[in-house]
Amino acid sequence: MTRVDVDDEVAAALRDEQPVVALESTIVAHGMPWPQNVETAFAAEDAIRAQGAVPATIAIVDGKLKVGLTRDELERFGQRGPRIPKASRRDIPLLVARRASGATTVAATMLIAEMAEVRVFATGGIGGVHRGGATSFDISADLQELARTSVAVVCAGAKSILDIGLTLEYLETHGVPVIGYRTNRFPAFFVRDSGFGVDARVDAPDEIARVMKAKWALELSGGIVVANPIPEPFALPAGRTEQAIEQAIAEAEAHGVAGKSLTPFLLERVHAMTGGESLRSNIELVLDNARLAAKVAVAYAAMPR
Repeated sequence: MTRVDVDDEVAAALRDEQPVVALESTIVAHGMPWPQNVETAFAAEDAIRAQGAVPATIAIVDGKLKVGLTRDELERFGQRGPRIPKASRRDIPLLVARRASGATTVAATMLIAEMAEVRVFATGGIGGVHRGGATSFDISADLQELARTSVAVVCAGAKSILDIGLTLEYLETHGVPVIGYRTNRFPAFFVRDSGFGVDARVDAPDEIARVMKAKWALELSGGIVVANPIPEPFALPAGRTEQAIEQAIAEAEAHGVAGKSLTPFLLERVHAMTGGESLRSNIELVLDNARLAAKVAVAYAAMPR
C-alpha cells in the first residue's frame, strides 16, 4: 500500500527539489468557524505561492493520507467542521482501516509531511503541556512528535491556554531547538511575549534553513520549532488574554470538557470573550507563519544537497 497520496503539483515539486510547505487541516475543521476557516485556508495557500513555494494541506480523506488537498476537499472540511474527527498519530491507523476522514493535528501533519519528505510546516501554534499538566499528565502529542519527526514547524509559539514554562522544559528535555524569528522571547499565540526566552534568535530565513540542514545532516532526528511572534498590530494585550483564558479554563472544568475537545472549547470561549478579536488575530498569525515558512522552504531548497 502506498503510504501517502501526494497531489500531482506537490509530487512534481518534490521530484524537482522545489520548495513545499505543509499545512494542517485541524485549523480548517476545528480551529475557526465557517466561512473564515476556508477563507483562511485558501489565503494561506495563496501566501505560500506568492513566496515561490507550493502549499500542501494535509488530511486523511476516505482512509488515504493526503498531501495536498483540492479546493473542493478544503471546502468540504470547512463546511463539515467538527463533524470531521481530529486525527493525531494514534488515530491514523483506525481512520485508514475504516476508510474514514480526519483533520490532522500538528502531530499527525508532521508525521505525514515527513513520510512525503516535506520538511517545512506552517501552523498557528503548537500544542503543549496543559495547565495542571504536572498532575494530570495532559500533554499534547505535538511535543513527542517534535522530539522524533524531522520537520521544521513555523508557529506563533505555543497556544496561550497552555503552561508555557513546562512546554519549553519538555522540548528542552527531548532536544528540540526552539528558535525565535527576530525575537529573543518565546511568543504565546495571541501574545508576542510569553515571559520566557528562546534557545536562539535568528533574523533571516536562510539562517533557519542552515540550522535545519546542520541538524539533519548530523542525523539528529526530530523537529525544530521556529517561533514567529504574531504581527504587532494584531497582538492581544497579555493581561486581557490571560483573564479570558482563566475564565475559559474554569468553564471547561465546570462542564467536564477535556481531551481533544478542550483546545477548541477554550479557543472558542476566548474568541467570545474578546469580542471576536482573537479570531482576527488567529487568522493574521496563520498567514504570517505561512509566509515565513515559504521563505524558509525556498531557502532550504536552494541549499546544496
